[in-house]
Amino acid sequence: MLDTVKPRQRRNRPASPVASEPEPLARSLRRRLGQIVLVLQGGGALGAYQVGVYQALHEAGIEPDWIIGTSIGAINASLIAGNRPEDRLERMHAFWSRVEHGALHRTFSALPMFGTYAANWLTLAQGIEPFFAPNPFAFAGPHMPLGAEQASYYSTRPLEATLRDLVDLPTLNRGGCRLTVGAANVRTGQMRYFDSREMELDLRHVMASGALPPAFPAIRIDGELYWDGGILSNTPVEAVFDDHPRRNSLVFAVHIWNPEGPEPASIWEVMSRQKDLQYASRALTQIVRQKQMHRLRHVIAELARRLPEAERREAEVRELESYGCLTRMHVVRLLAQRVPGQDHTGDIDFSREGIRARRQAGYENTRKVLDDAPWERQVDEVEGLVLHETASGFAVTTS
Repeated sequence: MLDTVKPRQRRNRPASPVASEPEPLARSLRRRLGQIVLVLQGGGALGAYQVGVYQALHEAGIEPDWIIGTSIGAINASLIAGNRPEDRLERMHAFWSRVEHGALHRTFSALPMFGTYAANWLTLAQGIEPFFAPNPFAFAGPHMPLGAEQASYYSTRPLEATLRDLVDLPTLNRGGCRLTVGAANVRTGQMRYFDSREMELDLRHVMASGALPPAFPAIRIDGELYWDGGILSNTPVEAVFDDHPRRNSLVFAVHIWNPEGPEPASIWEVMSRQKDLQYASRALTQIVRQKQMHRLRHVIAELARRLPEAERREAEVRELESYGCLTRMHVVRLLAQRVPGQDHTGDIDFSREGIRARRQAGYENTRKVLDDAPWERQVDEVEGLVLHETASGFAVTTS
C-alpha cells in the first residue's frame, strides 16, 4: 500500500496550506478507469505465474473488484476472492508450497540428463498428494464402467481438502470481490459461468472449472456434469465483455500459454506448440472482435447525440440508440514468457525451481507494466476497447 502521512500542525496556530495527500493508486484507477478485473487462464503448474502477477498488484495496493478464472486460474481466483486482502498472498503461497514436488520427485530431478522427465513421469504415476491421486480402477482398462463422476485417471479429493483448508467460503461469497469461474457442461457442450454475484458458490464450482478430462473427474452441480472450462474457453475474458450492465473497466488478462511462437522442427517441439495453441484459445480473436463491436457502440452513441432532441424522443430512435454504449475497457494482456527448459510438460512441472521461476517472472513483468501504466496513454475517443499487449512486461497500446 502507498503510505500516507498527515500534515503536521503547530499548536495554537492556524494550519498552513499544504498540498493534498496523493490519491492511492487503486482509488485513482477506479475513479478514472472503472472497476479492476483480473482474468486468469488455465494451465496447471504454469499458474504459478499468476501468483507473481497478483503479488505485484497487491504490493501496489491494487485489489481486484472482480476475478474470473478457469482451471488453475479458478483455483488461484478462489484463493484470492476467498480470503481477506491481508491473507490472500499468504494463502496463495501456502497452496503452491503444498503442491511442490516432494523429496522423491526432487531425487528424480537430480538424475543426469533425464531428471526433469523422470520427475514429471513420477507425477503422472503417483500424483501430487495435496492435489490429485491415482484412481486405481481407471487402470483396469478404458472400457471399465466407473460411473460418470469417477471416470478419470485421478481423484481430486485431495484438492478439495486443500481448498477447504485455504478458502473461506463466506468471504468468497460476501467478501467484496466478485468471483466468476467457467466450466463446460458435459451434456450440452455449453460454457457455464458460475458467478458469486448471481449465486452462492462453493468448492464444487471451483473444482468443476478444473476438472480436465480424462485426468480429473467431472463434477455434478444441480444435476448436471461439468468439466474444465478450458475445454471451451481457456481465457474467459468474454465474461467481461458480455457482462450486463457494461462498466468501464481496467482488465488484467493473464496468459500463461504462448499464442505466438516459432515453427516447430521436431515432434517434441510440435507437441509443445500444439499445446500452446490449444490452450491459448482464441482470446485475441475475441478481443479484436469486441474492439470492433465497442467502436460501433461508441459510433451509435455519438450519432444519437447529434440528433435533434425531438427525434431522440421517438420510440424507434430510442430503440436504435439503446445499441450505443460509451463504456471503455482497457485490456492489459500479460503474456508469460517461457522459463528455461520449458516444453509441453510444463503444466505438470511442479518442481520448486519451476514454480519459483514462473512466480518471479509474473511478478517482474507486472511490476514493469505498472511502472509503464499504458492505460495513461492518449487513445482515440471513439474506441470502446483499448488493448495493451505486453511481452516480458513491456506494453504496446493498440487503439
